[in-house]
Amino acid sequence: MKSLFEDALQRVDEAAERLNLDPNIYKILRKPKKQVIVSIPVEMDDGTIEVFEGYRVHYNVAMGPGKGGIRFHPNVTLDEVKTLAMWMTWKCAVVNIPFGGAKGGVAVDPEKLSKKELERLTRRYTAEIIDLIGPEIDVPAPDVNTNPQIMAWIVDTYSMHMRKTVTSVVTGKPVFLGGSRGRKEATGRGIMIIAKEAGDAYGIPLKNATVAVQGFGNVGSVAAKLIASQGAKVVALSDVNGGIYNKNGIDVNAALRKVEETGTVVNLEGTEPITNEDLLELDVDFLIPAALENQITRENAENIKAKIIVEGANGPTTTEADRILNEKGVIVIPDILSNAGGVTVSYFEWVQDREGYFWKESIVNDRLEEVMTDAFTDVYQMSQKFDVHMRLAAYMVAIKRVADITKMRGIYA
Repeated sequence: MKSLFEDALQRVDEAAERLNLDPNIYKILRKPKKQVIVSIPVEMDDGTIEVFEGYRVHYNVAMGPGKGGIRFHPNVTLDEVKTLAMWMTWKCAVVNIPFGGAKGGVAVDPEKLSKKELERLTRRYTAEIIDLIGPEIDVPAPDVNTNPQIMAWIVDTYSMHMRKTVTSVVTGKPVFLGGSRGRKEATGRGIMIIAKEAGDAYGIPLKNATVAVQGFGNVGSVAAKLIASQGAKVVALSDVNGGIYNKNGIDVNAALRKVEETGTVVNLEGTEPITNEDLLELDVDFLIPAALENQITRENAENIKAKIIVEGANGPTTTEADRILNEKGVIVIPDILSNAGGVTVSYFEWVQDREGYFWKESIVNDRLEEVMTDAFTDVYQMSQKFDVHMRLAAYMVAIKRVADITKMRGIYA
């Protein structure tokens, strides 16, 4: 059975082949630059010591410092972190921001830790990888089960070691600690921008289009609200507890209030229940899988009726499903393009921290739109030039950029 990393390389191999990439350069792009495993001893509240395993991977830093989140999850593995670091390399390259790809994680269930234990874990992990991170080396961010508070602890720990305050060591911080306005909404806003661009390019305007959103968390809820503001009709929403459907459209603001009051969209007045699985198979113009990976598989791909899929989550479509969807003529806008709004505004945050000058939210949003629309145009033009689907085109755009820079920089001997 192939590892996650080996499976992910299949798409990279295909893109490199279509580009007729220099095989010597491609040998470099197929390997992570640096993989580190650290042991993290933590004193628990009862006085006992637990030792957790942590990782940080630099996949490729030809375009700039590493960029990628830190996740705290019991199932974190080196293979997963390595794969995510590779995806971050292509994501940064496809939107053409000056970052390479990195990722980190700790194998831990943070829900089983007290706040003090979580802080001690975060600070010790930071200390263990401190030589790997920094504003010009590698800039972490929040990911699964990490948040602005954890980023603040990393800033403080790193700053104590450097003997000066260094807010630009991470992104995704609280605004009053050097975070960027608009960062929380950035991924969802980017999805809306890409959906609009895709609709215009393929003759299915977002205005009056029907939309289903799987995953009504931070990303999916923002995307749904902004897409509705463009005149689209959101007919289905879901979260981990189930979904809701109304063929005439759902009031997204009412759904947001429902979540705030009850923690779920389920049983929203004026809607009927629907499962997460059935939501994926609705006959809609746009489907936005913004929940978990591997939601569209070879088992359900034949039943997908959406005209355009805009991936909000990382890896929601398997390689086998991709082939089926392409044969059916379903347009898939890949995650490395469609959900890159978050890393783009993280880049803006890093720039603002280094300048010591912070932008209005309207400026952040305008600059995000410019980056995302330019990226969509680059990928769409590549797809037309080589007559390939959008995922392959996105990989081709990204890999060509990293390969060109690698070749220009040369090999240090």
